[in-house]
Amino acid sequence: MANSIKVRAKAKDGIVTVKALMSHPMETGLRKNSKTGKKIPAHYIKEVIAKVGGNTVMEVFWGTAVSKNPYLSFKYSGGEGDELTMSWVDNQGDSGTASVKVK
Repeated sequence: MANSIKVRAKAKDGIVTVKALMSHPMETGLRKNSKTGKKIPAHYIKEVIAKVGGNTVMEVFWGTAVSKNPYLSFKYSGGEGDELTMSWVDNQGDSGTASVKVK
């Protein structure tokens, strides 16, 4: 999915604050299509990883309880100029990746 993650990362006093917005439908598999009455298949992000210099600074495993277009914020020890790469994989094999320099 193109442009599926918008990421911002700012450093202050050795702590980097990351804010990310992911574009994804996040379907639970429990909702029904109002026109056909058939269930909409489950389609959700199952793993999100953030790496800096090859080191994992954040890893999260999600399920169906996360809302559409999820927002994620976290902090880690780091500095200005680092390159942060975030990626996600969903239960249907789709994925998204974005990289940003820490300001």
